[in-house]
Amino acid sequence: MLGARLRTETLLHRTASGFAVFLLTVFGTADLMAQTSAPAAEDTQGPIRLRQPAPAVGLTPQTVAPQRPVEPANPGEFEVFVQRAASSTLPIKRLGAELVTGEFDGLGGDLSPLVPADYVIAPGDEVLVTIWGSVDADLRMSVDRAGRITLPRVGTVQVAGVRHADLPAVIERRVAQVFRSFQLSATVGQIRGIRVFVTGFVSKPGTYSVNNLSTVVSALMRAGGPSAAGSFRHIELRRGATKLATFDLYDLLLKGDRSGDQILQAGDVVHVGPVGAQVGVIGSVNKQAVVELKPGETVADVLRMAGGFTAVADRTRLLIERLQDRPGERAVEVKLPENMSAALSHGDILRAFNVTTSVLSTQFQNKRVRIDGEVRRPGEYLLPANSTLQDALKAAGGLTPAAYLFGTEFSRESVRSIQQENYDRALRDLETEFTRNAATQKTNSSEQAAALAASGTANARLIERLRAVRPTGRVVLALSPESRDLPEMAVEDGDRLYVPARPTTVGVFGSVFNAGSYLLRDGATIGSMMRLAGGPTKGADSDSAFVVRLDGSVLSARQMNSGWFGSRQSLIDSAVLPGDTIFVPEELNKTSFAQEAKEWTQILYQFGLGAAALKTIRGN
Repeated sequence: MLGARLRTETLLHRTASGFAVFLLTVFGTADLMAQTSAPAAEDTQGPIRLRQPAPAVGLTPQTVAPQRPVEPANPGEFEVFVQRAASSTLPIKRLGAELVTGEFDGLGGDLSPLVPADYVIAPGDEVLVTIWGSVDADLRMSVDRAGRITLPRVGTVQVAGVRHADLPAVIERRVAQVFRSFQLSATVGQIRGIRVFVTGFVSKPGTYSVNNLSTVVSALMRAGGPSAAGSFRHIELRRGATKLATFDLYDLLLKGDRSGDQILQAGDVVHVGPVGAQVGVIGSVNKQAVVELKPGETVADVLRMAGGFTAVADRTRLLIERLQDRPGERAVEVKLPENMSAALSHGDILRAFNVTTSVLSTQFQNKRVRIDGEVRRPGEYLLPANSTLQDALKAAGGLTPAAYLFGTEFSRESVRSIQQENYDRALRDLETEFTRNAATQKTNSSEQAAALAASGTANARLIERLRAVRPTGRVVLALSPESRDLPEMAVEDGDRLYVPARPTTVGVFGSVFNAGSYLLRDGATIGSMMRLAGGPTKGADSDSAFVVRLDGSVLSARQMNSGWFGSRQSLIDSAVLPGDTIFVPEELNKTSFAQEAKEWTQILYQFGLGAAALKTIRGN
C-alpha cells in the first residue's frame, strides 16, 4: 500500500510540473506569476483590481502651451479711408476681423472637442480604459514609441494605427485572453501635440504647437489672423512640396462651410497670400465693412457679404465712389436692380442711402392727428392730404355742448423745435448779460459786496428755473371768444388738438395779497378780479402786469400804454375771460432778482409757455 501511494504522489508531481511548463510556454513567466501570485482573498471577496501603471518617461501626451491673446491687426490705409468716408463713430473693419482676432483662450484653437471615429491612434496619444465585472480597472496610459500600451496582468496591446472607433474591440480581445466575465470601454484622452508653420501675411508668423485635431483656421487664429496686407480668401495648406488645398475664409464666415478647413499634420505650412481687391460698403447695410473681392464678383456679391440692405435703406439706387475717379467726377449713382451685376474696382466705396433721413414733401402724404377734450370721439385720426383743422374736428364727431373753442390748445412739433431753439438762445443771451453786468459793477463796502454776491446767486437760480421750462409748440389760433369754428389751417403730421371745457374760474398770481383762483362772474373785469385777490402789494410792479388768455395770447399793461388806474383802454378796465391768468410781477429792484432780469416774463409768453410756466417760476 505504501509503495502504491508513493507512485501516485510521484505521478501527480510530474503532471503538475508538466502543466507549469505548458503555462510558461503559452503565457510567459511574468503573466503566470501575476496570475498565481494573486491573493486568495481576491477570488473570494470581489473582482480583481488592476493598478495604474507608472507612465513611461518621455511618452506622456504632448500638450499645447498656452498663449496670450493676440492683439488685433492695425487697420490698413484703405480701412482708415473708408472709416473717414462713412463718418461713423463705430469702427469699420475688414469682414472677418472679429473672428480671427477675437478673444483667444490659449488652448490651441481646437474647434472640434470630440475625437472623430476615424481618428487614427499614434504614439504620444493618451488612451483611457475602464473595465468592470470580474475585473475592476480605471487606467490612463500613453502610447509608447512602438505604438503599444501596457495593461496590468494582461501585457502589451498594439494600438498605433487603430481607428478610434475600433479601439475598444482591439483592447477587449487582448484582455479576454486572460480574464472572463467583464465589460470594457476605451477612448482617447489627451491628443498628442504637433508643430505647424504659419507664414505669409499674418499678424504673428512663426511656428505654433497645436493638437493633432487642429485645422487651418485653428492655426490661423493662433497667429492672429491675416494682417492688414493679408488675404482672407487665399489661404494655402502645404504639406512638403505639395499644395494640398486653398481655403477661402469667407466660406466659413458667410456660409458656415468648413469643408475646406482641413485637419493639420506635423510639419504642415499654412500660408496666407497678399490681400486682393478691396471695396468698402457703408451706409444703410446690415454690416458696414471692408470686403475682399475675387475676380468676377459684382455689386450683388458685395451686398450679400454686407448682409443686404437695412429695413430703412433705399433699395432703388446706390452711390459708388471710385478711387480712380477722385480727380474727376469721383462718384456715380447706379440704379437697382438693373446694375446688380456691375463690376467693381479696387478701392471703390458703395454707399447705401437711408430713406428716413430725407425731408419729404408733405403735400401728398396723409396726416396723423390727435384730438382730445370736448369732442364726441376723441382719439388719433389719419386724415387725407391737405386736410384742415376744421376737417380734423369733423373727423372727431364735432364739439360737445361744453366745449370752449376759444381756449383750444393747438400744438405742432415743428413749431416746438423752433421755439426751443429760440428759447435756448434767449436764455444764453440773458445769462451773458448777467455775467457782463456783474463783472462791471464796483463795490465800496462789504454790504455792497454781499448784496452783489446775493444778486449773482439769485440770477443763477433764475436761469436754472428758466431752463427747467420747455416750450410746448403751441400755436395761438387768434379766435374770438364766441367762435364755433376753427380756422382753415392745414394740419401737419403729429399735430395735437385739445378742446377744453368752458372754465368757471380766473387765476390771479404774483405780487398780490391772496394769490389763487376765483370764480368768474358776469361783467367782471381784470381790476375786479385783482380786488378779489386783495390788489397789488407794496412791492408790486403794476406797470408790468399782464394777462395770459386761455388761447395762449397775452395782454399786458405796457402794450396798452397805461397804468392800472388809467383810461377806459387800460388793462384794469378790460373784460376778463374764462380761464384767464392774471400775473403781477414784483418790482425787481426790491426783490432778489437783478434789475437786468426785468424782461424775463416776456421770454415766457413770447415762446408760448403760458400760465403753467409762470406758476413753475414762482413755485421755485
